[in-house]
Amino acid sequence: MLTINIVCIGKIKEKFFKEAIDEYSKRLSKYCKLNILELPDEKIPDKSNSSIENEIKTKECNNIINHIKKDSYIICLDLKGKEFSSEQFSKNIENISMQSSQITFIIGGSLGLTENLLNLSNQKICFSKMTFPHQLIRVFLLEQIYRAFKISNGETYHK
Repeated sequence: MLTINIVCIGKIKEKFFKEAIDEYSKRLSKYCKLNILELPDEKIPDKSNSSIENEIKTKECNNIINHIKKDSYIICLDLKGKEFSSEQFSKNIENISMQSSQITFIIGGSLGLTENLLNLSNQKICFSKMTFPHQLIRVFLLEQIYRAFKISNGETYHK
C-alpha cells in the first residue's frame, strides 16, 4: 500500500479545518497509509526584514528536510510549480506509485520554501497562483489526493 506523507509547518488551530482534515484522512485510509507531520512554525517578529525572514525560512526548511523519509518521492507545493487538472494529478500519483512506495508532500510556512529544499524535491506543484492560508491548502491537498484515488479506481465522486 502506498504511503502518503504530508510534512507541513504550523499547527491547525481552527476546529472546522481539523474536522475536514480528519474526514479526508478517514476516507484516504481505504487507499493509502497517511502520515501528517506538523512541524512548529517560527515566530516572525513585528519588526522583520529580509535577513530575519531568510533565517526563519531556512530554520523551518532545515527542520522539514530532517523529517523527510529516505527513498520518498518529494513533491513541494510551490507557487512556481506545475498546475494539474484533477485527472492529471491522479495519473501523476499513479505513475509515481509505480516507482516509489512513498510520496512526501511538503507545505512550507508563511515565508515559503528555500531553494535548497525546492532543489531536493522531485517535483513542484501549484494549486493556484492565488495565495491561500496554509491550513486551507492542507485541506485542498487531502481532498485532491482523495479525488485522485477515486479517479484511479474508476469510482464516482462529485464533480
